[in-house]
Amino acid sequence: MNDLVRQHTALSDSDLEWLHLLVSEWQLLSDLSFADLVLWVPTLDGTRYVSVAQMRPNTGPTSYQDDMIGHLVPRGRRPLLDAALDEGRIVREGDPEWREEVPVRVESIPVRREGRVLGVIARNTNLLTVRTPSRLELTYLQSASDLAQMIAAGTFPFPGEQVDMDSSPRAGDGLVRLDADGIVQYASPNALSAYHRLGLAADLVGQHLGQITAELAPSRGPVDEALVTLASGYAPREFEVEGNGGVIQLRAIPLKPKGTRIGSLVLLRDVTELRRRERELITKDATIREIHHRVKNNLQTVAALLRLQSRRMDSDQGREALNEAVRRVGSIAIVHETLSQNLDERVEFDEIADRVIAMVAEISPGKVTCRRTGRFGILDAEVATPLSMVLTEVLQNALEHAFAQGEQGTVEVAAVRGEPRADARLLITVQDDGCGLPEGFDPQRAGNLGLQIVRTLVEGELGGSFDMLPGAERGTKVVLDIPVQPQK
Repeated sequence: MNDLVRQHTALSDSDLEWLHLLVSEWQLLSDLSFADLVLWVPTLDGTRYVSVAQMRPNTGPTSYQDDMIGHLVPRGRRPLLDAALDEGRIVREGDPEWREEVPVRVESIPVRREGRVLGVIARNTNLLTVRTPSRLELTYLQSASDLAQMIAAGTFPFPGEQVDMDSSPRAGDGLVRLDADGIVQYASPNALSAYHRLGLAADLVGQHLGQITAELAPSRGPVDEALVTLASGYAPREFEVEGNGGVIQLRAIPLKPKGTRIGSLVLLRDVTELRRRERELITKDATIREIHHRVKNNLQTVAALLRLQSRRMDSDQGREALNEAVRRVGSIAIVHETLSQNLDERVEFDEIADRVIAMVAEISPGKVTCRRTGRFGILDAEVATPLSMVLTEVLQNALEHAFAQGEQGTVEVAAVRGEPRADARLLITVQDDGCGLPEGFDPQRAGNLGLQIVRTLVEGELGGSFDMLPGAERGTKVVLDIPVQPQK
């Protein structure tokens, strides 16, 4: 719609926002009317109309089998559009049109904003299945007529009220029509069933919806006056009511077809099962985070015990082996600590990498500088945990073997994330400017425990590749190539 409006019309950005607000609401008008809606806007030179949006009803057959968006129609070909645009009124005159042997009643509703007519809604009703309307259908049609008059007057949609149509109740979910005093004139079967879920034993018709709703909702004090007002439909609001084990979502729409409120339309939906599942998911998420938190605490306890044991070791080799184990356990604990703070099993690995680099750098006497470039991005937990251990081993190996005691140097961790495709890869390079690899060194056959861990994790768990190469000028370069899931 943005492209069509800006290409063909003279409407401003604020006018376009009003059309967006209208289009976000007009599924309701389409369902209540049992009709297709097409929004036509006059072109910049005023000689044609361009269709910028279209909606089909959920409550009846469509009048348009084809997509109408982007069609251009010259002025004069559709007199009802001309009359609605020029006179600023709803136009219903004329005989039904025949489209592919289907009679279609056409009406035109001007779209007004701040006294100006921005465009025209063509309402097209398929008459092939017309029969004697029921009370529900009559209520639908009367409510649609009131909303159409409000659109023509510029009082609907309501400015500042952004509705999420994916979660908001729709006409078919349940509908209640109120008079100006908040008394129920009509309640659809779905609406009545929803109130029975709240504990209502009687009929809704003739009852004051606000008072009934407040009485059904549990309260420890006096009747909630705010709830009475909301359920009476005095203002456009969306809210939920819970009682008797049920949860109902309501949306109130004041009806002011001639500028004065004549009543309200209340759409409602029973969301009891939906809210129950949401609570179960929240409980599950909280349980998972608590598990990660406890695992992190247990790992930190293990690391502390290993650290205590290393201090009692007389053998320097044994002490160093225990310190390496402390760092390995610590790298896993960092991942679980991050997961304990998230709502899902995905982590921002850049923070983890920085903490791993800082942890391993503690073994350096302060002469070697470690830094990170590039971004790892968001990774799944099953990738983050082994990758943190791999990064720990590679950094630890570089700091221990690349530099002599007290020698200055640099270790750089570079990460390059591939394009967000199904076969996306993460390329990690750990480059030092130390003494380089020994003569005849083969990283694939080296028996060092750290390198064995790296090979096992990278090739076995991560499904990637690992290699150690001489640096371009000096030092050693470790290259890790790992497949990753696309970032969301």
